[in-house]
Amino acid sequence: MKMENELQAEFRRSGPLMALSSYPAWAQDMLQSTLPAKAKVVRHELFAMMKEACLPADIGRQFFIGGWPIIEQFPQYMATNLCKIQYGRSHGENMARKYLMKNIRVEQDHADHWVEWAAACGVSRQDLIGNAGVSIESRALNHWCWHSSLRDSLATSMAATNLAIEGATGEWAALICSSDAYEQSFAPDERRRATRWLKLHAHYDDTHPWEALDIICSLIGPHAEPKYAAFLGRCVSDSYAYMALSLDRCLQRSA
Repeated sequence: MKMENELQAEFRRSGPLMALSSYPAWAQDMLQSTLPAKAKVVRHELFAMMKEACLPADIGRQFFIGGWPIIEQFPQYMATNLCKIQYGRSHGENMARKYLMKNIRVEQDHADHWVEWAAACGVSRQDLIGNAGVSIESRALNHWCWHSSLRDSLATSMAATNLAIEGATGEWAALICSSDAYEQSFAPDERRRATRWLKLHAHYDDTHPWEALDIICSLIGPHAEPKYAAFLGRCVSDSYAYMALSLDRCLQRSA
């Protein structure tokens, strides 16, 4: 199975970053195949309730605690992918090196903002780092990300993490921020700290997954074997499926 740049023409994007038509046909088809799985995350009932500021506290608690392993370890997934890169070996690897090095520090800052958001909702730092109450579904998402980062190629693991998880996260964060109801539910002196993580992901992460897609296409090239393109689609969809399972579990634990 041809995976990344095996004696084939390079892909160099010429169109707008955030236009799907700027990418090879195989990538367009692959992303289209993952939309149903992505929708189950972005349109999840938990985020709909959060947008309307009516999320019960016990569900919110499970959401923050269950999401923490991914938030805390996301820079480590990227550091693992960084170790796969040799400078100068290809245009795609050079792009990936810059992207990962820049964003590892950014993701660490995002972990701090998650802690602040959780605290504003009554979930302490110790509640998060103690790992007590993390559901098996949330652990499964973390294990999946580690498995892909450790075992898969650079393009595949970036698809499972930077493209899939950051892409869906940016969209559900934007959904919540599309109304000011959630922000207004916090006391005025808490609003900035409580919504910093959401606002950064709703705006900053708007381009982040597209940058990852650009890198993935540059690593693979303008043509991909159908089996590999289908495999990438399954990996992306699996990331969405694990995310949805974790969110479903948050609702179940409140019953």
